[in-house]
Amino acid sequence: MGTPEFAVETLKALVENNYNVVAVVTQPDRPVGRHQNELQPSEVKKFALEHNLPVLQPEKMKDPEFVEQLRSYKANLQVVVAFRMLPEIVWDMPVYGTFNVHAALLPQYRGAAPINWAVINGETQTGVTTFFLDKNIDTGRIIMQKPFAIPDDADVEYVYDGLMYLGADICLETIEKIIAADGHPESIPQDNLLGNIKRLYPAPKIFKNTCEINWDRPAKCIYDFIRGLSPYPGAWTTLLGPDGKTLDLKIFKTSKTEKAVGMKPGTIVVYKGILYITTADYLLQIEELQLSGKKRMAARDFLNGTKNFENYIIK
Repeated sequence: MGTPEFAVETLKALVENNYNVVAVVTQPDRPVGRHQNELQPSEVKKFALEHNLPVLQPEKMKDPEFVEQLRSYKANLQVVVAFRMLPEIVWDMPVYGTFNVHAALLPQYRGAAPINWAVINGETQTGVTTFFLDKNIDTGRIIMQKPFAIPDDADVEYVYDGLMYLGADICLETIEKIIAADGHPESIPQDNLLGNIKRLYPAPKIFKNTCEINWDRPAKCIYDFIRGLSPYPGAWTTLLGPDGKTLDLKIFKTSKTEKAVGMKPGTIVVYKGILYITTADYLLQIEELQLSGKKRMAARDFLNGTKNFENYIIK
């Protein structure tokens, strides 16, 4: 059960290792295009069809027709990767239960966007966790975990790719554990881990307003925020041009500096062909950006094609 590219690698590993994948469950095709008149299948569906796997695409997971169809496949085990919340009638169906491959070291970063939030919060390590599903989101008994280092200059794409492959590996190892234990492998209640954790960080779904940059924060926080949203969906700020028009500016890559500032946070500074924006403590060098309606480009190229950019104001 899965939808995006992240889930494909795990499905691919199951197929290539000759597991009997009796069916694939993914989201319904979604309308795309300017007029929303084309239907786009999920990445998981594309892979499943290429490998002649039956595909189920329920609108509602409690739909009786879907539940009976799913039951007819008589799966011993269900694997969930980057999918929606399941009702008990679905996750409790197989004799060996249902486990999820989650892109974080639970109980940290429960929620829909664990990879983004780990980078945004400046973590130096994240990982993948397999756990049995229960009635709440990402709270079930942990079966296995594998860590993954986050370099200080890594963006979310780097971490996404690393966890995607690590997730496929841990899935295969988890299945072997489950089979060897006849469906009852050793697992740990997440409550047992809470005593050693000072603060739990959530990983809620990210919306456009989540991605707006707050320049009143320290440079390191903004640096992590930008790379935690790069390349997608992209951190942004609003510019006010000399002509009074506003434009959205996405920022994809920055560099930290040790240049202290005495100006209001959010002030644009152009010095010797380099673009900076002030923060609560240091200048942040802007390296890659994208103005509304334009292509993503290096800041130096952007400055070469934009006259008097220092006259713009961040709203």
